[in-house]
Amino acid sequence: MTASIPIDTRNLSKRFGNFYAVNNLTLNVGRGQILGLVGPDGAGKTTTMRLLCGALEPSSGEAYIDGFSIISQTEQARALIGYLPQRFSLYDELTVFENLRFFAEVRGLTQETWRPRCDEILDFVGLFDFRDRRAGKLSGGMRQKLGLAAALVHRPPILLLDEPTTGVDPVTRQDFWQLIFHLVSTEDVSVFISTPYMDEATRCTRLGFLRNGRLLIDGPPDVLIAPLRDRLVELRGSPMHLLREIAAEDDNVEAVWAFGDRLHIRVRLGTNRKVITHLRKQVRARGGHIQRAASIAPQLEDVFLNLLEMES
Repeated sequence: MTASIPIDTRNLSKRFGNFYAVNNLTLNVGRGQILGLVGPDGAGKTTTMRLLCGALEPSSGEAYIDGFSIISQTEQARALIGYLPQRFSLYDELTVFENLRFFAEVRGLTQETWRPRCDEILDFVGLFDFRDRRAGKLSGGMRQKLGLAAALVHRPPILLLDEPTTGVDPVTRQDFWQLIFHLVSTEDVSVFISTPYMDEATRCTRLGFLRNGRLLIDGPPDVLIAPLRDRLVELRGSPMHLLREIAAEDDNVEAVWAFGDRLHIRVRLGTNRKVITHLRKQVRARGGHIQRAASIAPQLEDVFLNLLEMES
């Protein structure tokens, strides 16, 4: 296999009984790229991460880490990976430094190597001043930073991060992403990250949308958004069921989906104004009320909802 591809999966599948948690997944992550994996709960994101780090054995297909098969060359592949699972386990009675030392020694680092490396990596993630604090006394965000430090302690060229910022405050989320950008830009680290946050997804080099274990689409964020440009109308008003019914009746409307307290409507290219005029006229005639009807720029949420609508 080509060693220049940090992560390369070929028709990768994981089956539990008759249920496919990951179904025929083919994707790759280039060197120095950030590939974001997004999808609803149960889409297969965590199972994919576990397959890539060798924690689960695939039912079929293959995965290669810098050319090493995760099936037949597991140890060589794992040596290149830093993995931060959703629930990172710390030893609460040990200090921050003692926890990091433990993970460094598990990775085979000698004392001459791990001692300066622990100091270096704790400074990098902003925990050096907390090196003597017991892990059980850390905030959620600090625990995640320690988890990242543990994943980085052996200087891996590839990072697998499973929803690393879930449940942490916005400032910590921003700090975490700045650390990721620094690793990518200065050390050419390749990052495979799953996230439930679309604002985080826009920061990735490429995105993959996963549903029911299948990859629906992948590509750069701007490329994924492009097909919806000049084709979205936002509609707010009441009653919602009437607005939806009227929108669906228009021949120029291709899809309608709820977006919080409003509707997003995909229309045929070039018909935005025509659809808006029709909506205003019909809603008023049928006793409804429109607060807003306007063309809008698509976001990644629209891409995802559009994919789900097309799949249903």
